[in-house]
Amino acid sequence: MNLDLLGWRRQVAALYRDVREATDPAAAHAHWIEARADLFANHSQSANPEAVLRYAPYDDRWRFEVALTPAPAQRIEVPTATDGVVPFERIGRAELDGIGSLDVWWLASYGGGVWLPIRDANPDTYGGGRYVLDTVKGADLGSVGDKLVIDLNFAYNPSCAYDERWACPLAPEGNVLDVPIEAGELLPASSD
Repeated sequence: MNLDLLGWRRQVAALYRDVREATDPAAAHAHWIEARADLFANHSQSANPEAVLRYAPYDDRWRFEVALTPAPAQRIEVPTATDGVVPFERIGRAELDGIGSLDVWWLASYGGGVWLPIRDANPDTYGGGRYVLDTVKGADLGSVGDKLVIDLNFAYNPSCAYDERWACPLAPEGNVLDVPIEAGELLPASSD
């Protein structure tokens, strides 16, 4: 039901508000993990209530505060099975020391929002990529002045990693990294 989905989004937005307001990123990460486990296990809009979520330990090496660098305009249109075509426009690039550069996208449809997916070389993460920011859905780590907070410890699997009924734009070419990111949500534990 739509009101159930609204409830999910409100809880996610409140969770990320708590994360932004926290003074200790590692403690915020622990709270985030606990709240996500509760949402997945108990909310009617969970992508998979049976999933056993796993995360890498918090590591401050994966936290960045970066100003976006200019990048040539680019538009991508991502076809999905349930949401039609989802348009994104590149608004800049985030240069992450020792990791590489990522495209930062703006959802170019109703509601708008910053979208930052990543796909990396860690074999223990979802192969289609993970999301770090998806502000239209509440996943917003905030800013420090004119710099975006990009904390890869908060990278999470999109819902389609758990259930194909969910439509998820996956990380495009400019968001693929050659290095393994040993942070954030990992593939779920086997239920065997």
